[in-house]
Amino acid sequence: MAGRIPQQFIDELITRVDIVELINARVPLRKVGRNYTARCPFHDEKTPSFSVNPDKQFYHCFGCGASGTALGFLMDYDHLGFIDAVRDLASSVGMQMPQTPDAKSDAGAPAINHSKDLYELLDQAAVFYKRQLREHTQAPRAIDYLKGRGLSGDISRDFDIGYAPPGWDNLLRAFNAQANPALQAQLAEAGLVIEKGEKDSGGYYDRFRDRIMFPIRDARGRVMGFGGRVLGADELPKYLNSPETPVFHKGRELYGLYEARKAVRQLERLLVVEGYMDTVALAQFGIRYGVATLGTAITRDHLEKVFRVVPEVVFCFDGDRAGREAAWRAVQNALPLMREGRQARFMFLPDGEDPDTLIRKEGQAGFEARIENAVPLSTFFYNQLTKQVDTLSIDGRARLVELAKPLLSNVPEGVFRHMMLERLAEITRRDVAVVTQEVTGVAPVAARRVGRRRVAAVAHAAGRSPVRIAIEILLYQPALAQQARDFQALAQLDVAGIGLLVQLLELLQARPHLNTAALLEHWRDTQEGKYLAKLAQWQPEVPEGVEAELQGALRRLAEQYQQQRVENLLHTERLEGLNDLEKAELRRLLSSSAAKKTVE
Repeated sequence: MAGRIPQQFIDELITRVDIVELINARVPLRKVGRNYTARCPFHDEKTPSFSVNPDKQFYHCFGCGASGTALGFLMDYDHLGFIDAVRDLASSVGMQMPQTPDAKSDAGAPAINHSKDLYELLDQAAVFYKRQLREHTQAPRAIDYLKGRGLSGDISRDFDIGYAPPGWDNLLRAFNAQANPALQAQLAEAGLVIEKGEKDSGGYYDRFRDRIMFPIRDARGRVMGFGGRVLGADELPKYLNSPETPVFHKGRELYGLYEARKAVRQLERLLVVEGYMDTVALAQFGIRYGVATLGTAITRDHLEKVFRVVPEVVFCFDGDRAGREAAWRAVQNALPLMREGRQARFMFLPDGEDPDTLIRKEGQAGFEARIENAVPLSTFFYNQLTKQVDTLSIDGRARLVELAKPLLSNVPEGVFRHMMLERLAEITRRDVAVVTQEVTGVAPVAARRVGRRRVAAVAHAAGRSPVRIAIEILLYQPALAQQARDFQALAQLDVAGIGLLVQLLELLQARPHLNTAALLEHWRDTQEGKYLAKLAQWQPEVPEGVEAELQGALRRLAEQYQQQRVENLLHTERLEGLNDLEKAELRRLLSSSAAKKTVE
């Protein structure tokens, strides 16, 4: 959604932009037929599966599933927020950003809503903390701690490690914010200071005090938050993270990802660990592809971010019960993202060890040998499930299928899912076709020699409802909406997706200049938008026939509506009778051949 930016401005912006030119400036494209292709910038691949359609102003990767408009590409590739992406895109085509009034705070000052300002404050805070590690009178304590953990000055510099000195207002004074309520509020929004309670006469105090500071950077290298580690072993909390802010979301970010991409020119894998010190210690010993979650369990957002960068992820967990439970949660989040070319493995540490301590004992070679021997996701998956059943009994094997079913049904169709089902069939001593149908609800294609594209095409055609056909065609050729007549009544039809279709027709008839990309922007960040983005990938086998196909789909929907209306009126007549207008409507509807077939 456009938020405070007028949708009309977004519409005009998208219709002015050339997505081919925008993407080609970042990823070299090659023309193939009517479209342009490249190796996908969002995942590692050897053959191009990334396609840009100049007619729809839409891109799609057939490998990782990434898709969107020029605005979406700019957000994902340049890692921009929505407002910044709109601003950059508008600047590229010479459009002036509209002036939108900010909301007002209770104090009457403008609310701080610009992420750019927050990034600037966070970057300045990182510089302040780094300087304190060199200059503050308490800095030797912090330096001794880092040396005691085996960190060199070079690795501390690479990660921009700093120090938040003791005291309640060091950062506030560094920003000269004591007498500036608006700046104090902005520092609080960035997560750098905390507001005092009323009993303390209001005001703010520094969030981070007497801690080693680890800046957390986004993919562009901008500081978006911090992690602070206490110096004393008995102090709590041991780690303190920045809170959720407009630019920082713990469940999506990974510490060290920016540094890993900077250190390794072509990353092939990422090792996911739990702590900041683990990541930095691994880098100290030559493993520069370690990243850490920020005090949260592995989320799907984490994994989507990982698989856009590398084809393989290795999860590093403690070998105890808690570690294996955390690994199982990671499996559940990973399964919906597993497809050909992606790998996930699990490395469990010896009791009492963490990556920091273990690599000091074994060195880089020993630690990487453990990584190479990490357990594949498929092995860990079935090991965990078979522990819960007796695979020697019929009842146990049947139970195993029931346990696996809800998990495997979330795996995307493809080679990985097929092999997981084959393994399930092997363990349960059953035919793979039967197991596949039980788990997925779909029988495998008997004739394997039929090409995958042909199978997909047949399945797609068989499952296309009139609503889906109409939406696909409107996304393919929006101008055809002008030919639709008397479609508003269809909104009363009780079929899935009809409301979205009617909205699409109304929008296109009111604004006939909109292209496919502009349509998708109208439903940005909604479930309907995800559905439309999926349907926008459709290409007709016979482009010349889409106009007739659209008319046929709308005609079938109109007939369904007539049938439904007749049934409703007849039901009302039996229960309570009809008024004169309803009787006239029923006579008119019954005169149509479609309605007559319904009541015969």
